[in-house]
Amino acid sequence: MVSDNYDSSERTLAVIQRTYHASLELATLKGNDRNRGILAMAKALENSREEILEANTLDLEMSREMAVPDLILEWLKLTPERLQAAIQILRRLSELSDPSLRVMNAPYQLERSQTYCQLMPLGVIALIYEAFPELGAIAAGLCIKTGNSLILRGSSEASHSNTAIQQALHAALEEADLPSGCLEMLHADQGSSIKDLVTQDQYLNLVIPYGRPSLVKQVMSCATAPVLKSAMGNCYLYWSESGDLDMARWMIIDSHASEPDPVNAVEKVLISQQQKPTTVNRLLSSLQEQGFELRGDALTVEAYPDRLSLADESEWSTSYLDKIVAFKFVEGIDRAIAWMNRYSSSHADCLVTESYHESRQFAQKIDSALVYINTTPRFSRHPQRGDSIFLGMSNQKGHRRGLVGLETLTTLKQVVQGDRRF
Repeated sequence: MVSDNYDSSERTLAVIQRTYHASLELATLKGNDRNRGILAMAKALENSREEILEANTLDLEMSREMAVPDLILEWLKLTPERLQAAIQILRRLSELSDPSLRVMNAPYQLERSQTYCQLMPLGVIALIYEAFPELGAIAAGLCIKTGNSLILRGSSEASHSNTAIQQALHAALEEADLPSGCLEMLHADQGSSIKDLVTQDQYLNLVIPYGRPSLVKQVMSCATAPVLKSAMGNCYLYWSESGDLDMARWMIIDSHASEPDPVNAVEKVLISQQQKPTTVNRLLSSLQEQGFELRGDALTVEAYPDRLSLADESEWSTSYLDKIVAFKFVEGIDRAIAWMNRYSSSHADCLVTESYHESRQFAQKIDSALVYINTTPRFSRHPQRGDSIFLGMSNQKGHRRGLVGLETLTTLKQVVQGDRRF
């Protein structure tokens, strides 16, 4: 057993070192060369479509036999549409401008010198993800675009899917003549441990855990390398006295329509005590018709016993990651803000109101990465407008906060250019 653990640690270290050396070369390549590699990855996924989907079918069958939770099965399911979405994301990435060429003003200037800042690659990034086989391909595109090398460490449930995708991507990068080792995979079912990976801070520049809160907590507890903490669910909505019923209903329902990630799903709703009981009942009835399971605190359950079941106290600070919404009455926006800042996941919280004053107060005082006012918080990895593509959502006040996109995977270099006088 000791020998097996030793061999696994040595294999992990060898992969990390190979990826590190590849990152040094990848960072110096021109953007057009990296774009060529991303296009090759998109083409490889398309050409390997049948093999990838067959591998995913095998993963699903094995996971069902092992009684894997329905939530993970849903994340694991790689439909033709989900695979095609990943292919489209890679193609779009290849068309975007090179983020490493972006130059910004420096926060200071030195005498007889010109000072500026430039975005640079981080180096080596590790993605530790649960199910979501297509996520490895999307992360690879984002990393290659930004000049970073990537190590993928997926979960055992998706081992066949992940291997099929990685093999297609690896062959494409080799064909495009990108540095060997710029994309590597560590396999959970081959003894590769998370701890062996995330403690290699001398080579690893960023770790991104993506999955249930338990996975994020596991990575955070043992990592010595920097971690970009992600979050899913447990987003709050405050329905103000002046807030429109149809707007509140739409925001809740649409937030649960993300496919397949429930990243910004509204799972908790705080209701102004001034809302009319008949209006609240209409909202609850509408959500039940849409298939939502509804819960509440003692007061709301007492008021609507036919609609709600009692929520445990611990539920207010945890994610359901399911089609469940819990309700609670509060006295006003001050109490709502205080409750959200204490119990929400602090990555996406919402307000429904017709009051400009409440809008400003909410935007200024909510301690969340994103604030949504009278609009859906629904998460999209591939927005129709703008030039951004997102891997997920970060709720930490560290490296970067908010949507995880291209700039998130870069760092700043400050350059001071003198005028040759001394």
